[in-house]
Amino acid sequence: MKNSGIYNWAVLGCGKIARKFSNDLKLLLGAKLYAAGSRDPEKAAVFARELGFERSYGSYEALVNDPEVDIIYVATPHSHHRDHTLLCLNNKKAVLCEKAFALNYREALEMTGCSRENNTFLMEAFWTKFQPSYVKAMEILKSGELGEVMMIRSDFAFMAPFSNESRLYNLELGGGSLLDIGIYPVFFAVDLFGKPQRLKALASKSPTGSDLSISISFLYKNGQMATLSSSFAGYSSVEAEFWCEKGYLRLNRRAFSPTTITVWKSTGEENKIEFNYSEGNGYQYEAQHVMDCLNAGKTESGVLTLQRSLDLMETLDRVRTDAGIFYPGHDKNLFI
Repeated sequence: MKNSGIYNWAVLGCGKIARKFSNDLKLLLGAKLYAAGSRDPEKAAVFARELGFERSYGSYEALVNDPEVDIIYVATPHSHHRDHTLLCLNNKKAVLCEKAFALNYREALEMTGCSRENNTFLMEAFWTKFQPSYVKAMEILKSGELGEVMMIRSDFAFMAPFSNESRLYNLELGGGSLLDIGIYPVFFAVDLFGKPQRLKALASKSPTGSDLSISISFLYKNGQMATLSSSFAGYSSVEAEFWCEKGYLRLNRRAFSPTTITVWKSTGEENKIEFNYSEGNGYQYEAQHVMDCLNAGKTESGVLTLQRSLDLMETLDRVRTDAGIFYPGHDKNLFI
Protein backbone atom coordinates (compact mmCIF):
# COMPACT_ATOMS: atom_id res chain seq x y z
CA MET A 1 0.00 0.00 0.00
CA LYS A 2 1.22 3.47 -0.90
CA ASN A 3 2.21 5.87 1.84
CA SER A 4 1.31 8.91 -0.27
CA GLY A 5 0.50 9.98 -3.79
CA ILE A 6 -2.12 8.51 -6.10
CA TYR A 7 -4.38 5.66 -5.02
CA ASN A 8 -5.92 3.19 -7.45
CA TRP A 9 -9.60 2.95 -6.53
CA ALA A 10 -11.86 0.05 -7.45
CA VAL A 11 -15.60 -0.34 -6.99
CA LEU A 12 -17.09 -3.72 -6.13
CA GLY A 13 -20.66 -3.56 -7.39
CA CYS A 14 -21.77 -1.32 -10.24
CA GLY A 15 -25.12 0.08 -9.14
CA LYS A 16 -26.49 3.59 -8.71
CA ILE A 17 -24.57 4.54 -5.58
CA ALA A 18 -21.31 3.25 -7.10
CA ARG A 19 -21.93 5.54 -10.05
CA LYS A 20 -22.43 8.60 -7.81
CA PHE A 21 -19.40 7.72 -5.71
CA SER A 22 -17.21 7.19 -8.79
CA ASN A 23 -18.16 10.56 -10.23
CA ASP A 24 -17.12 12.19 -6.94
CA LEU A 25 -13.74 10.42 -7.02
CA LYS A 26 -12.99 12.46 -10.13
CA LEU A 27 -12.90 15.57 -7.94
CA LEU A 28 -9.96 14.26 -5.87
CA LEU A 29 -6.37 14.73 -6.99
CA GLY A 30 -5.18 11.64 -5.14
CA ALA A 31 -7.79 9.28 -6.59
CA LYS A 32 -7.45 7.29 -9.81
CA LEU A 33 -10.44 5.45 -11.23
CA TYR A 34 -8.73 2.15 -11.82
CA ALA A 35 -11.11 -0.83 -11.85
CA ALA A 36 -14.80 -1.74 -11.71
CA GLY A 37 -16.01 -5.19 -10.74
CA SER A 38 -19.34 -6.95 -11.18
CA ARG A 39 -20.54 -10.54 -11.45
CA ASP A 40 -21.76 -9.52 -14.90
CA PRO A 41 -18.75 -8.91 -17.21
CA GLU A 42 -20.80 -6.80 -19.64
CA LYS A 43 -22.19 -4.64 -16.84
CA ALA A 44 -18.70 -4.08 -15.46
CA ALA A 45 -17.35 -3.18 -18.89
CA VAL A 46 -20.14 -0.70 -19.61
CA PHE A 47 -19.80 0.87 -16.15
CA ALA A 48 -16.02 1.21 -16.51
CA ARG A 49 -16.32 2.75 -19.97
CA GLU A 50 -19.01 5.25 -18.98
CA LEU A 51 -17.31 6.33 -15.72
CA GLY A 52 -13.74 6.30 -16.98
CA PHE A 53 -12.21 3.33 -15.13
CA GLU A 54 -9.14 1.79 -16.76
CA ARG A 55 -10.18 -1.82 -16.22
CA SER A 56 -13.24 -3.94 -15.60
CA TYR A 57 -13.64 -7.38 -14.09
CA GLY A 58 -16.46 -9.87 -14.47
CA SER A 59 -15.86 -11.41 -11.04
CA TYR A 60 -15.11 -10.02 -7.62
CA GLU A 61 -12.31 -12.55 -7.15
CA ALA A 62 -10.50 -11.22 -10.22
CA LEU A 63 -10.89 -7.67 -8.94
CA VAL A 64 -9.36 -8.32 -5.52
CA ASN A 65 -6.50 -10.32 -7.05
CA ASP A 66 -5.33 -7.38 -9.15
CA PRO A 67 -2.11 -6.25 -7.39
CA GLU A 68 -2.56 -2.68 -8.64
CA VAL A 69 -5.80 -2.11 -6.72
CA ASP A 70 -5.24 -0.06 -3.55
CA ILE A 71 -8.71 0.74 -2.19
CA ILE A 72 -12.03 -0.98 -2.84
CA TYR A 73 -15.39 0.69 -2.35
CA VAL A 74 -17.91 -2.05 -1.55
CA ALA A 75 -21.21 -0.95 -3.07
CA THR A 76 -23.25 -4.16 -3.13
CA PRO A 77 -26.51 -4.65 -1.14
CA HIS A 78 -25.89 -4.73 2.62
CA SER A 79 -26.78 -8.43 2.72
CA HIS A 80 -23.46 -9.05 0.93
CA HIS A 81 -21.25 -6.55 2.75
CA ARG A 82 -19.79 -9.11 5.12
CA ASP A 83 -18.72 -11.57 2.42
CA HIS A 84 -17.38 -8.94 0.05
CA THR A 85 -15.53 -7.01 2.74
CA LEU A 86 -13.87 -10.19 4.04
CA LEU A 87 -12.87 -11.08 0.47
CA CYS A 88 -11.17 -7.71 0.07
CA LEU A 89 -9.50 -7.64 3.47
CA ASN A 90 -8.15 -11.16 3.13
CA ASN A 91 -6.49 -9.99 -0.08
CA LYS A 92 -4.96 -7.01 1.75
CA LYS A 93 -7.13 -4.39 0.05
CA ALA A 94 -8.19 -1.29 1.97
CA VAL A 95 -11.98 -1.16 2.18
CA LEU A 96 -14.58 1.58 2.31
CA CYS A 97 -17.82 -0.36 2.86
CA GLU A 98 -21.16 1.25 2.12
CA LYS A 99 -23.72 1.45 4.91
CA ALA A 100 -25.46 -0.34 6.39
CA PHE A 101 -22.08 -1.78 7.37
CA ALA A 102 -23.58 -5.28 7.68
CA LEU A 103 -26.91 -6.96 8.41
CA ASN A 104 -26.18 -7.41 12.10
CA TYR A 105 -23.64 -6.95 14.86
CA ARG A 106 -22.24 -10.47 14.49
CA GLU A 107 -21.33 -9.85 10.86
CA ALA A 108 -19.86 -6.44 11.68
CA LEU A 109 -17.72 -8.03 14.41
CA GLU A 110 -16.32 -10.49 11.86
CA MET A 111 -15.47 -7.65 9.51
CA THR A 112 -13.70 -5.51 12.08
CA GLY A 113 -11.84 -8.56 13.39
CA CYS A 114 -10.66 -9.41 9.89
CA SER A 115 -9.42 -5.86 9.39
CA ARG A 116 -7.34 -6.05 12.53
CA GLU A 117 -6.03 -9.55 11.80
CA ASN A 118 -4.88 -8.47 8.34
CA ASN A 119 -3.68 -5.05 9.54
CA THR A 120 -5.68 -3.62 6.64
CA PHE A 121 -7.79 -0.46 6.56
CA LEU A 122 -11.56 -0.68 6.93
CA MET A 123 -14.17 2.05 7.35
CA GLU A 124 -17.93 2.24 7.01
CA ALA A 125 -18.97 4.62 4.23
CA PHE A 126 -21.24 6.77 6.38
CA TRP A 127 -20.84 9.88 4.25
CA THR A 128 -22.87 12.12 6.58
CA LYS A 129 -20.09 12.06 9.16
CA PHE A 130 -17.79 13.90 6.73
CA GLN A 131 -20.22 16.45 5.29
CA PRO A 132 -19.02 20.04 6.02
CA SER A 133 -22.49 20.92 7.30
CA TYR A 134 -22.59 17.98 9.73
CA VAL A 135 -19.03 18.65 10.89
CA LYS A 136 -20.00 22.27 11.62
CA ALA A 137 -23.20 21.22 13.40
CA MET A 138 -21.31 18.85 15.70
CA GLU A 139 -18.73 21.56 16.38
CA ILE A 140 -21.49 23.94 17.52
CA LEU A 141 -23.27 21.33 19.65
CA LYS A 142 -20.08 20.23 21.37
CA SER A 143 -18.89 23.81 21.95
CA GLY A 144 -21.48 24.30 24.68
CA GLU A 145 -22.88 27.54 23.28
CA LEU A 146 -26.34 25.97 23.21
CA GLY A 147 -25.87 24.14 26.48
CA GLU A 148 -26.29 20.40 26.79
CA VAL A 149 -28.19 18.54 24.06
CA MET A 150 -31.20 16.91 25.72
CA MET A 151 -33.30 15.61 22.84
CA ILE A 152 -32.86 14.53 19.22
CA ARG A 153 -35.78 14.32 16.81
CA SER A 154 -35.11 12.97 13.34
CA ASP A 155 -37.07 11.43 10.49
CA PHE A 156 -36.47 10.05 7.01
CA ALA A 157 -39.38 8.95 4.81
CA PHE A 158 -40.39 8.73 1.18
CA MET A 159 -42.96 6.83 -0.86
CA ALA A 160 -41.69 3.50 -2.19
CA PRO A 161 -44.47 1.55 -3.95
CA PHE A 162 -44.52 -2.06 -2.80
CA SER A 163 -43.07 -4.74 -5.06
CA ASN A 164 -42.04 -8.29 -4.24
CA GLU A 165 -39.11 -7.77 -6.60
CA SER A 166 -37.81 -4.63 -4.92
CA ARG A 167 -34.62 -4.75 -2.83
CA LEU A 168 -36.32 -2.33 -0.42
CA TYR A 169 -38.83 -5.01 0.62
CA ASN A 170 -36.72 -8.17 0.33
CA LEU A 171 -35.84 -9.49 3.80
CA GLU A 172 -33.14 -11.72 2.35
CA LEU A 173 -31.37 -8.53 1.27
CA GLY A 174 -31.99 -6.71 4.54
CA GLY A 175 -34.99 -4.88 3.11
CA GLY A 176 -37.10 -2.45 5.11
CA SER A 177 -36.94 1.23 5.89
CA LEU A 178 -34.70 0.85 8.96
CA LEU A 179 -31.45 -0.26 7.33
CA ASP A 180 -32.07 1.70 4.16
CA ILE A 181 -33.00 5.14 5.51
CA GLY A 182 -33.82 4.79 9.22
CA ILE A 183 -30.13 4.22 9.79
CA TYR A 184 -29.60 7.99 9.42
CA PRO A 185 -31.76 9.08 12.38
CA VAL A 186 -30.31 6.24 14.48
CA PHE A 187 -26.80 7.34 13.49
CA PHE A 188 -27.43 10.90 14.67
CA ALA A 189 -28.35 9.62 18.15
CA VAL A 190 -25.57 7.04 18.44
CA ASP A 191 -22.95 9.43 17.06
CA LEU A 192 -23.76 12.14 19.61
CA PHE A 193 -25.10 10.21 22.63
CA GLY A 194 -23.72 6.69 22.16
CA LYS A 195 -25.67 3.49 22.69
CA PRO A 196 -29.00 4.02 24.49
CA GLN A 197 -29.67 2.57 27.92
CA ARG A 198 -33.24 1.69 26.97
CA LEU A 199 -35.19 1.69 23.71
CA LYS A 200 -38.63 0.96 22.34
CA ALA A 201 -39.56 0.37 18.71
CA LEU A 202 -42.84 -0.13 16.89
CA ALA A 203 -43.06 -1.13 13.23
CA SER A 204 -45.75 -1.62 10.63
CA LYS A 205 -44.92 -4.41 8.21
CA SER A 206 -45.07 -4.78 4.43
CA PRO A 207 -46.50 -7.97 2.85
CA THR A 208 -42.99 -9.49 2.89
CA GLY A 209 -42.60 -8.87 6.61
CA SER A 210 -40.09 -6.06 6.21
CA ASP A 211 -40.62 -2.84 8.14
CA LEU A 212 -42.68 -0.39 6.10
CA SER A 213 -42.57 2.23 8.84
CA ILE A 214 -40.80 2.28 12.17
CA SER A 215 -40.90 4.57 15.19
CA ILE A 216 -38.09 4.43 17.76
CA SER A 217 -37.46 5.98 21.18
CA PHE A 218 -34.11 6.02 22.98
CA LEU A 219 -33.50 6.85 26.64
CA TYR A 220 -30.09 7.59 28.15
CA LYS A 221 -28.85 7.49 31.75
CA ASN A 222 -28.76 11.27 32.19
CA GLY A 223 -32.29 11.78 30.84
CA GLN A 224 -31.34 12.53 27.24
CA MET A 225 -33.73 11.09 24.67
CA ALA A 226 -34.12 10.55 20.94
CA THR A 227 -37.30 10.18 18.90
CA LEU A 228 -36.56 8.67 15.51
CA SER A 229 -38.58 7.38 12.57
CA SER A 230 -38.41 6.14 9.00
CA SER A 231 -40.95 5.03 6.43
CA PHE A 232 -41.60 3.98 2.85
CA ALA A 233 -45.30 4.86 3.25
CA GLY A 234 -45.16 8.66 2.93
CA TYR A 235 -42.91 11.70 2.73
CA SER A 236 -41.29 13.54 5.61
CA SER A 237 -39.21 16.69 5.95
CA VAL A 238 -36.00 14.61 6.36
CA GLU A 239 -34.64 16.89 9.06
CA ALA A 240 -32.88 16.42 12.37
CA GLU A 241 -33.38 18.66 15.40
CA PHE A 242 -31.15 18.84 18.44
CA TRP A 243 -32.99 20.39 21.40
CA CYS A 244 -30.61 22.03 23.83
CA GLU A 245 -30.75 23.90 27.14
CA LYS A 246 -30.15 27.28 25.48
CA GLY A 247 -31.69 26.79 22.05
CA TYR A 248 -31.78 24.29 19.22
CA LEU A 249 -29.92 23.31 16.08
CA ARG A 250 -31.63 21.89 13.02
CA LEU A 251 -30.10 20.03 10.10
CA ASN A 252 -32.50 21.23 7.41
CA ARG A 253 -33.99 19.32 4.48
CA ARG A 254 -31.83 16.34 3.45
CA ALA A 255 -30.38 16.12 6.96
CA PHE A 256 -27.98 13.39 5.84
CA SER A 257 -26.26 15.95 3.57
CA PRO A 258 -27.80 19.36 4.36
CA THR A 259 -26.96 22.54 2.51
CA THR A 260 -28.12 24.64 5.48
CA ILE A 261 -28.32 24.35 9.24
CA THR A 262 -30.38 26.60 11.51
CA VAL A 263 -29.20 27.68 14.95
CA TRP A 264 -31.75 29.30 17.29
CA LYS A 265 -30.86 30.62 20.74
CA SER A 266 -33.24 31.25 23.63
CA THR A 267 -32.26 34.94 23.45
CA GLY A 268 -34.23 35.05 20.18
CA GLU A 269 -31.17 35.10 17.94
CA GLU A 270 -31.51 32.89 14.86
CA ASN A 271 -28.82 32.13 12.31
CA LYS A 272 -28.95 30.07 9.14
CA ILE A 273 -25.57 28.77 8.00
CA GLU A 274 -25.34 27.91 4.31
CA PHE A 275 -22.97 25.48 2.64
CA ASN A 276 -22.14 25.55 -1.03
CA TYR A 277 -22.14 22.08 -2.55
CA SER A 278 -21.32 23.23 -6.06
CA GLU A 279 -19.47 20.09 -7.06
CA GLY A 280 -20.19 16.42 -6.59
CA ASN A 281 -22.76 14.47 -4.64
CA GLY A 282 -20.94 14.68 -1.30
CA TYR A 283 -19.15 11.33 -1.36
CA GLN A 284 -15.77 12.92 -2.06
CA TYR A 285 -15.31 13.89 1.59
CA GLU A 286 -15.31 10.32 2.93
CA ALA A 287 -13.10 9.16 0.05
CA GLN A 288 -10.56 11.89 0.78
CA HIS A 289 -10.59 10.92 4.45
CA VAL A 290 -9.74 7.31 3.57
CA MET A 291 -6.74 8.46 1.54
CA ASP A 292 -5.66 10.79 4.34
CA CYS A 293 -5.75 7.86 6.75
CA LEU A 294 -3.69 5.70 4.41
CA ASN A 295 -1.19 8.51 3.88
CA ALA A 296 -0.79 8.59 7.67
CA GLY A 297 -0.26 4.83 7.81
CA LYS A 298 -3.54 4.16 9.64
CA THR A 299 -5.62 1.00 9.41
CA GLU A 300 -8.64 2.65 11.05
CA SER A 301 -10.23 6.09 10.98
CA GLY A 302 -10.04 8.17 14.12
CA VAL A 303 -13.13 10.10 13.00
CA LEU A 304 -15.45 7.19 12.20
CA THR A 305 -13.97 4.39 14.26
CA LEU A 306 -14.75 0.71 13.88
CA GLN A 307 -16.16 0.75 17.41
CA ARG A 308 -18.64 3.45 16.40
CA SER A 309 -19.80 1.25 13.51
CA LEU A 310 -20.13 -1.69 15.91
CA ASP A 311 -22.13 0.45 18.34
CA LEU A 312 -24.46 1.52 15.54
CA MET A 313 -24.93 -2.05 14.33
CA GLU A 314 -25.59 -3.34 17.84
CA THR A 315 -28.19 -0.61 18.38
CA LEU A 316 -29.90 -1.43 15.08
CA ASP A 317 -30.07 -5.08 16.16
CA ARG A 318 -31.72 -4.05 19.42
CA VAL A 319 -34.24 -1.91 17.51
CA ARG A 320 -35.09 -4.76 15.14
CA THR A 321 -35.45 -7.26 17.97
CA ASP A 322 -37.82 -4.97 19.86
CA ALA A 323 -39.87 -4.35 16.72
CA GLY A 324 -39.90 -8.02 15.69
CA ILE A 325 -37.92 -7.62 12.46
CA PHE A 326 -35.62 -10.49 11.48
CA TYR A 327 -33.63 -11.40 8.37
CA PRO A 328 -34.00 -15.11 7.47
CA GLY A 329 -30.69 -16.93 7.23
CA HIS A 330 -28.75 -14.06 8.79
CA ASP A 331 -30.08 -13.57 12.31
CA LYS A 332 -29.18 -16.89 13.97
CA ASN A 333 -27.40 -16.02 17.23
CA LEU A 334 -28.15 -12.35 16.59
CA PHE A 335 -26.31 -11.18 19.69
CA ILE A 336 -22.96 -12.56 20.75
